[in-house]
Amino acid sequence: MNTAVLRTEVRLFRREPGALFWILLFPTLLLVILGSITSFRQHHADLGGLRTIDVYVPVAVLLGMIVGALQSMPQNITGYRERGILRRMSTTPVRPTALLSAQMLVYGGAALASALCALTVGRLAFDVRLPKQPFGYLLALLLAILAALALGSVVSALSRTTKIAGAIGSAVFFPMMFCAGVWIPVQAMPDTLARIVGCTPFGAAAQALNRAAAGDWPGWTHLGVLVAWTVLLTAGASRWFRWE
Repeated sequence: MNTAVLRTEVRLFRREPGALFWILLFPTLLLVILGSITSFRQHHADLGGLRTIDVYVPVAVLLGMIVGALQSMPQNITGYRERGILRRMSTTPVRPTALLSAQMLVYGGAALASALCALTVGRLAFDVRLPKQPFGYLLALLLAILAALALGSVVSALSRTTKIAGAIGSAVFFPMMFCAGVWIPVQAMPDTLARIVGCTPFGAAAQALNRAAAGDWPGWTHLGVLVAWTVLLTAGASRWFRWE
């Protein structure tokens, strides 16, 4: 991948205040708001003795990558196609794949930064324990980012215009937020609903992160779900994507 393309994409990303806020700051801000609620800092038996703020840290970790992959990246890539940038790049030594790879690195890096920020603020502000199984947590986090980017790539592939990318991204965005536990933490879901949600990429990611945070190795079933979604979505994006 051309490093000049990556540097350019990083500069462009830094000039997008909306993306910086919603990907990097909003998940942590949401965590701070929830942590300011007194009842969210109390232990609950139906959450296995955890506090509500404890179970919302993995949600905040996932939220940044969901926003970036479904709301920002598809519209950027579709905009490049719509303006003919990818077509013009195909006539130069710099291949369009370099630009797409740079986009994924930028948004993947932003997702990691957002996750680190949420974990740090959760620990310092609300005494949320850091993951007791750090290697398992990191593995689940990286697989979740790959699945998110693959899903965003499918949205980019199916969208002919930025308006369509925004519409499809929004249609997928809210169900994925539900599966990640934004409205109802996965631990508080009925067993049947939790099993169904666990078959989705972000539902599986939420459950894998929760297990790693508690000190257990993430369930291989949940990790397998993430890998399967990443492979299937990547294959779909590769088949449907068009440069023009």
